[in-house]
Amino acid sequence: MADLGLNYIDMMIIHSPKPWVDFQKEGRFFAGNLAAWRALEEAVDAGKIRTIGVSNFDEVDLQNILDNGRIKPAVDQVLAHIGNVPFGLFDYAKQHDIQIEAYSPFGHGEMLKNPNLQQITDKYGVSVPQLGMRYLLQLDALPLPKTLSEDHMRHNATVDFTISDEDMTLLKRVTFNDYGEFSGFPVFGGTLD
Repeated sequence: MADLGLNYIDMMIIHSPKPWVDFQKEGRFFAGNLAAWRALEEAVDAGKIRTIGVSNFDEVDLQNILDNGRIKPAVDQVLAHIGNVPFGLFDYAKQHDIQIEAYSPFGHGEMLKNPNLQQITDKYGVSVPQLGMRYLLQLDALPLPKTLSEDHMRHNATVDFTISDEDMTLLKRVTFNDYGEFSGFPVFGGTLD
């Protein structure tokens, strides 16, 4: 806390329910996740952290925390964008009042190259990033775009339009899993072998 110059941290999350090298493997790390979660709960009790959550946890990993922890995760940060939405997890989180935060809302930029989205963006007079942001918002997710450009930040935040139910249905059917140079990362389906 002294190094950060803070009296408390707004939010701290467990980054992954398992080590990256094991991310795509079947094994679970329930005991380790609970130990980490209990340490976060103690930090909340001590007033050092205000809110705690998780990242990359699926339903069974969340259920372990819900069944055995005292504090419910406020958020679960997951990879989500047009063409890759874990709808079952979104529904589960909503049922348990856990906010989904969608990282990589543009699929590490690869989604921006998808020519099939152009018809819908043209219909609304928006860009692919704006469509991606609005799509996630309408799924009750909080998109977490990343940019260093102030212009991109402003542009990405200009999402004052609504995607029709018909177009949301079309977008939910899009499939996309090519992350270019990032495809080798475990969270994107690759391995660190």
